[in-house]
Amino acid sequence: MVKLAPIPSAAESNPVERLSILAPAVLLVGFVAAMFGVYCVLCWTNRAPKLGKLKTNDLFGPFLTRFAVWLLHPIERALIASHVSPNFITALSLVACLGAGVALALGHLATAAWLYIAGGMLDMLDGRLARALGRQTQAGALFDSVADRWAELAFFTGFAWHLRDGGWLFAVMSAAAGSTMVSYTRARGEGLGLDLKMGAMQRAERMVLVSMGTLIAAWFAASPATAQYSAPAAGIGLSICGVLSAWTAVGRWIEGYRTLVAKEPGAERRAEEAEVRAAEAAMRITGENHA
Repeated sequence: MVKLAPIPSAAESNPVERLSILAPAVLLVGFVAAMFGVYCVLCWTNRAPKLGKLKTNDLFGPFLTRFAVWLLHPIERALIASHVSPNFITALSLVACLGAGVALALGHLATAAWLYIAGGMLDMLDGRLARALGRQTQAGALFDSVADRWAELAFFTGFAWHLRDGGWLFAVMSAAAGSTMVSYTRARGEGLGLDLKMGAMQRAERMVLVSMGTLIAAWFAASPATAQYSAPAAGIGLSICGVLSAWTAVGRWIEGYRTLVAKEPGAERRAEEAEVRAAEAAMRITGENHA
């Protein structure tokens, strides 16, 4: 007698919830891939869009950064036409990230990921909107920078609560610490007249990495059969973020220290003396070998 495979019960599988997680991601990836093809054709035919001054980074580079800004350009034009305040966009970004932190604490991983992605998109637009409207101010820059830090801390706090019962809490702490030190090292360097923007794990990269990890964790959590893999998926993403962020922060720290030491009085003279001592030592060794 042929035995039929058991039909999964609602407790074993939740296809509707998984579809709600997967469908937006598939649509978004498909749309981005199609638009990336269009952008490549425009660049190849020497019709690359003029997007003005851009902030680039080591990981994405100018090409991908320009593509991301071009992709959001219609939203940017709409915001410029509406004359909305850049600080309002910054506040919306902060609210979205705060909502993501709350959603994480409540266990709604997919909602948290999409809110965090929305917050990141708004964060890309506020500075460009300020430049386009001629509203760049020191007060606005301070508001934006501090809001970004609170946004990240809110998101990581939500993750800390979500993963509080497992061993992955350290991963959250490392990601939060690394992210904070990347931003702090740059800010401290700017206060000393340095431009410490190097490194592969700036805020955009951190948001992309932890958002992907959160979506993968949400996918596993949608079914009791795979729920055990949800925390490791999120934890691995956070661990990678923490390690790479620490690497970026330490790299900026070392670079800033070396630059400041080189600017100190007598630094050039000490360097010359060190070269003379090294040359003399080499001559002594050479003389001994000849003897």
